Amino acid sequence: MLEGLEATEIPWSVLNDELRYEAEFFQKKYLLEDSELSTLSKTTIGAFAAVTDGPHGYHIVDEHSRIAMLTAKCARDWFSDRTPAETIAASVDLANKRSSLAENDIILSTRGTVGMCALVTKEALPANIDQDVARISWADKEGIRPEFVIAYLNSKFGQDRIKRYASGMVQQGLSLQKVGDIPIPLLSSAAQKAVALVVQAALQCRRDAARSIDTAETTLLQTLGLDNWQPLEPQSYVRNSVDAFTTGRLDAEYFQPKYAKLIELIESTGQASPLANLLHTNQRGKQPEYSESGLPVVNSKHVINGEVRVDADNRYATSSDSSLLIEPGDVLINGTGVGTIGRAAPYLHPFKAIPDNHVTILRPHKGSIDPVYLAVFLNSLAGQLQVNQRFRGSSGQIELYPNDIAQFSIWVAPENIQAQVRQSVEASFQAKQRATQLLDAAKRAVEIAIEDSEAAALAYLEGVNP
Repeated sequence: MLEGLEATEIPWSVLNDELRYEAEFFQKKYLLEDSELSTLSKTTIGAFAAVTDGPHGYHIVDEHSRIAMLTAKCARDWFSDRTPAETIAASVDLANKRSSLAENDIILSTRGTVGMCALVTKEALPANIDQDVARISWADKEGIRPEFVIAYLNSKFGQDRIKRYASGMVQQGLSLQKVGDIPIPLLSSAAQKAVALVVQAALQCRRDAARSIDTAETTLLQTLGLDNWQPLEPQSYVRNSVDAFTTGRLDAEYFQPKYAKLIELIESTGQASPLANLLHTNQRGKQPEYSESGLPVVNSKHVINGEVRVDADNRYATSSDSSLLIEPGDVLINGTGVGTIGRAAPYLHPFKAIPDNHVTILRPHKGSIDPVYLAVFLNSLAGQLQVNQRFRGSSGQIELYPNDIAQFSIWVAPENIQAQVRQSVEASFQAKQRATQLLDAAKRAVEIAIEDSEAAALAYLEGVNP
């Protein structure tokens, strides 16, 4: 009857200072990790670093500022990302210098999605953090290397420690004191350096990937003549009521002159086509039936500009013979949500996946248009202006429906241009995949050093070849 269940007996005398006695806290894997760490020399984050959070309450947003306010979603994947961040007034940063970030700081989410952490890169600066993020900063980056610390925090030892000590019912939280109490094993300088070199190589791969994506979009915009194009923004304009009734739209945004000018420019190439004419499939997914196994589910947060992310973050679901599946070579575009709507990416993974009900699959007719090129076009100024024109709804919930996507005007570039764009995107994808492999290796090396020995970790990293 109790087969498969886990039981742990803990004497009252060894309870932690907080007298935590819930079963979750004493899982066997946590106790094993405690035992493995107990054999090593170690310190705590608070012993060598300053730990602080960002300003609480309202902060002044300034669209013309360069100072980003990094939130938990900016710390998702090893390296800081300012793309989702708002920019704040310089006065906010000046009044909160304790949380103003510097290169090689570490940021860690302390509320909601607790434990997401990232190394602060120069590309994210200047930046500050909000109240749900901890800044971990220290001076001696040679004695304790930040690349090693981020690898440890992303390892099972770091993540399990954070998960174990987070508290709260509806929303989990980790106090700054608990961040400071996280133990850090004091590996030798040689072991830390070896891990650091792998993390640095992964960061370079990410940078190479970003440059390749920029090259792809620049190639497209320059050839189309949009690289220096400035859309018109008149304060007022007039449209015939017939136009409104024909399109079924009464909102002024839809009829802004810049949209008509864009379509005019695309059509002037003589190589324009409604997207509907290029597609075999233009269909949203459905709410999946989640399960412990099956195919990975792709939702809107996995569709990033130029990349469909499939990793440990994806859930799984079952599919039937009639299920709409994502296939290699498809283009995915997000259909809902402020900040995510209209983001597109080619699906370059070699296996099928399941779209949720916020993701639309675009599958071109064979030979009509290169799907990788199509994704870059949709993410470019030419595509995003059409997204902005055609989405429906208000700030509470905006939608981009397949029948609206079908009306996009697409520049079907000459084959050599499409090939150049594809080459750049494929190079970006390969660089990102390599970065993921390197980061997994850095994390695993830290775990091997704790579970076995530094010698074993160094031997493992010799085969990684960063």
